[in-house]
Amino acid sequence: MSSATPEWSTDTKIIAPYGSWKSPITSDLVSGSDKSLFGITADSLGRLFWVESRPNESGRLVLVMEGEKEGDEPIDINPKEFCVGSVTHQLQGGAFRVSGDIVFFSNYKDQRIFMQSISSKDSAPVPITPDYGIPLVSYADGVFDSRFNRYVTVQEDCRKSSKNSITTIVSINVDSENIHEPEALVAGCDFYAFPRLDPKGERMAWIQWNHPNMPWDRSELWVGYISDTGEMQKRICVAGGNQMVVESLSEPKWSPQGELFFISDRETGFWNLYKWVESTNQVVPVCHLDAEFAKPLWNFSMNSYDFIQDKNQKSLIACSYSKNGKSHLAILDPFQSTLSPVDLPFTDINTITSGLHCLYLEGASAVHPLSIAKVTLDDEKSKAVDFRITWSSSCICSMYESYLSMPEVIEFPTNVPGQSAYAYFYPPTNPLYQATPEEKPPLILRSHGGPTLETRAILNLGVQYWTSRGWAFVDVNYGGSCGYGRGYRERLLGHWGIVDVNDCCSCAKFLVDSGKVDGEQLCITGESAGGYTTLAALSFTEIFKAGASLYGIADLKLLREEMHKFESHYIDNLVGSESAYFERSPINFVDRFSCPVILFQGLEDKVVPPDQARKIYNALKEKGLPVALVEFKGEQHGFRKAENIKFTLEQQMVFFARMVGHFNVADEITPIRIHNFD
Repeated sequence: MSSATPEWSTDTKIIAPYGSWKSPITSDLVSGSDKSLFGITADSLGRLFWVESRPNESGRLVLVMEGEKEGDEPIDINPKEFCVGSVTHQLQGGAFRVSGDIVFFSNYKDQRIFMQSISSKDSAPVPITPDYGIPLVSYADGVFDSRFNRYVTVQEDCRKSSKNSITTIVSINVDSENIHEPEALVAGCDFYAFPRLDPKGERMAWIQWNHPNMPWDRSELWVGYISDTGEMQKRICVAGGNQMVVESLSEPKWSPQGELFFISDRETGFWNLYKWVESTNQVVPVCHLDAEFAKPLWNFSMNSYDFIQDKNQKSLIACSYSKNGKSHLAILDPFQSTLSPVDLPFTDINTITSGLHCLYLEGASAVHPLSIAKVTLDDEKSKAVDFRITWSSSCICSMYESYLSMPEVIEFPTNVPGQSAYAYFYPPTNPLYQATPEEKPPLILRSHGGPTLETRAILNLGVQYWTSRGWAFVDVNYGGSCGYGRGYRERLLGHWGIVDVNDCCSCAKFLVDSGKVDGEQLCITGESAGGYTTLAALSFTEIFKAGASLYGIADLKLLREEMHKFESHYIDNLVGSESAYFERSPINFVDRFSCPVILFQGLEDKVVPPDQARKIYNALKEKGLPVALVEFKGEQHGFRKAENIKFTLEQQMVFFARMVGHFNVADEITPIRIHNFD
């Protein structure tokens, strides 16, 4: 579907309907630049490493090292037949660790751990874990134990059952001549994360939790003392063991002096920094702030803070915290509990790691795509004297600066009196076009996944693809999103499919009432849990005129039956009663759908199986509603291949234009068949 586009003009803006504008931010540009990061770290020599996804290599995850000198091209560490990725608990991150000249990594295809020399260009990866024939044993979040020449890591063993897998913290003998069976160091709980050794290798800290809790609901921090033979001879529960106190723990880390720091939401309801006083087994606050110093444990090896030294060799903490939807970098003096903000152009910071006399940050902003930046601080560690981008998910965004829509933070009333929710609104932006004054733009409302995640106001070419063509776009942080404290996060408990749907509808109504968008051209889209919110909004409300579900959930009961271990009780907490599983499943209320739907699904999705999409597709087709289903071979939960990212984006665009638009899209896109649509 296409239309002739007026000639370019630099003198006056072209008058054309919203949604019909031509833009240089193409689907090829979006899909080719849709790189992601899966962990960054700097070794003791100050060398920077990261894992990046490559859509143009079928989404392969590659371990990369920064070039030796400034301006040098980054160096791929792994041979092309290797992909760095772990499937432990179906989480991301934690798939590699650098120690000296050796890197340890999980190979995605067989889930075995390999070790490889970094400095030797001809070094081939060598496996250190057994080959079990099929990848039913996986590893993540490991550390190297130099005291006993072993690799300590979280292991998930699915050989007996994937739904009742056995998770342990194991040690793996690092012997290049022989492969040894991993030995359990810590066992007995449902889940483990963050095994971290002190500087001498004599103590290990870790986080553990059990069903039915998720780690952001309730977890425990433990410390174990390691004997001279490498066994765990004594264990102490540092935090989270009091059943009268609901507490979520994260990111334990030993300082260079051997003190244990960690993050907890025990007193403020926000994830703040604390320290363990070993001599008295007491926990003391290091910094109290109504802000989040961590994120939910959807990724292994999160790193929201790290240790640095001032000019007097005193250990300080470089940390990031999020407040009112914006990230901040700060230097924390743990002895004085003073927090000194550092001004940076990033508004979103995901990871901090210390280099030699510098910090490396994974972050972004409204004008910076996902990037790695090198930050050099002054002697007092009070301000940045140099900020330099060393890696970017897209190096061409600056070419289209005039096309970028800047996000507006909006706080809008929900259907609960006195209760607000939050979103980022992106108005249509294109330097060459404008609509007539009486026209309002169509709206794309996005509901994020998780659902215990959040959306951030960072540069995303996928958003700009819409806004530069004349669409308004809004990213909603509905009740249940993280980033606003435990109270906001727990709004969704027992009310999934209600609070999220109502907040998305309230946001759309707020934008219509504010005169920002056209109430007759409201569209909703979402991935995974956001796909569920999309389908629920379409089946239980009449606000939206069309929707797109990307690997979304249609049947809550079926999802519960097929869920993997990590999330197997998560849905019970979110849904609540048995009757709610039926009452909130869109598949049971197809008769209430009244508008067109398009569905996109990966055929290797282990989180939301393909039957979910097929079931809703067949039901809507039988009902007679316009509906389409796109299935991708080789894709899992989330699309990584450039051609599939491109196709999904284009087909959403042309689908929405055909269903709700009074315009033709400017791009040459061949639409797929829409059943029940002439």
